[in-house]
Amino acid sequence: MGDGALEEVIPDQAFGRLLERQSEMLFRLAATLSRRGDPEWSRRHFFQLASEADAVEAFLDDFGARHNRAFAYLRELVASLRGFALAGYSIAHLAVRVDGYPNVLSVGESAASGDSIRRAQAYLVKTVRVLLAEVRKESEALGMELPDEAFPEDRWVADGPRRKLARNMGQGDVESDEQKTAEIASKFVEAAAAFESIGIRRLANEHERDAWLQRHLSEERARSLEAAVHNLQSAYDTWVKGTSIEAADGRLPKLRGHASASLHILEAVTQLTHFVERHERIGREDGIGRRIAALVLKSEAQDITLNHLLVHAGVYLRRGRAIAEDLLPSYTNVQEIEVVLRDDLMLHARPAALIVGVVQRYGTPVEFEADGHRCNAGSILEMMVTAGSVPDARRFRFRGDERPLSDISLLFAHGLGEDGLDRLPGELAYLRGERP
Repeated sequence: MGDGALEEVIPDQAFGRLLERQSEMLFRLAATLSRRGDPEWSRRHFFQLASEADAVEAFLDDFGARHNRAFAYLRELVASLRGFALAGYSIAHLAVRVDGYPNVLSVGESAASGDSIRRAQAYLVKTVRVLLAEVRKESEALGMELPDEAFPEDRWVADGPRRKLARNMGQGDVESDEQKTAEIASKFVEAAAAFESIGIRRLANEHERDAWLQRHLSEERARSLEAAVHNLQSAYDTWVKGTSIEAADGRLPKLRGHASASLHILEAVTQLTHFVERHERIGREDGIGRRIAALVLKSEAQDITLNHLLVHAGVYLRRGRAIAEDLLPSYTNVQEIEVVLRDDLMLHARPAALIVGVVQRYGTPVEFEADGHRCNAGSILEMMVTAGSVPDARRFRFRGDERPLSDISLLFAHGLGEDGLDRLPGELAYLRGERP
């Protein structure tokens, strides 16, 4: 037996030989892709490239390459390659599907969007070629012997959708198809409003563009926007796709088309934003960031991000929002109720949280009004600010779909849970984590 050590330091040369075997398929794929013209790159090629780069990146990470002077630069090149390949896959997928997505874009908007998608795809192919060439150059400088054979046909993987379980944690039981349809339309409105609040606009000057993106679109925010659209598309596919409601209402496939188009654009935006932020952050580490920045110009990446991706994501979301707002009255019965707060109660954080819980369960917008002050009843912060601004108010109005209003009325009738959650009726059992 050895000395019990859990790690063993491996010489750079020995690791290079291991890496030769591990990266063989990446370089064979690179050789195959190098013989293709730029317009011939499809989502299949980007998908395979992302898969092979991911395997090599994981291998480098397993051996701690990011902390090794000899291999750190190669590791960052491969990671960048993977990110751009993923962005390329999203845009290539959109380029193939966009004409088939039902939508309500004008002829001019469709033409402008198509032009920008093609420009983004050409940029991503060009950038991937540059990175592949540098990966090969750096690998040869490290003494690795690289293959020139073509990529084997039997290794191509299917580029279909990733199979996942439905994202339904935290959601109550579906009482009706109409309820879920209304919830999805409401979530689309919220996602579009969040995007519009950024104030996307074209910027030709690279310094203004850089300053704007740094101020308004961090990687964290890009991921948040992408996740919001991904979640609503996932909910649509779980609850609406293929139903009789979808078949009977032509607006629903159009809503889904706008969600899909904006999602694929935002996926690419996330990858490009990650690239820029990451290599600005590591720019002082042995010059790695500067070397990569010389290969992939930040100004060009940001031009594609803002002027050719974000702008058109905004168009799809804005037009989709109009569809969603048109759908809501068809799937909700909007009413208004007035409730009276019991004399011995106050609308403080705990009961306000229960009201928010009701609204969030149904997923459709509810407005809260106290002495003329209005807010979103699905936001605990807005509820507390509004209620706190009129502490003596005893009568409140709620406006929204009849289903959450019915539960809110019941909640007030039972003292907002202040007599104990166990004393709430069975219809409100979900507020104490039980099935109603």
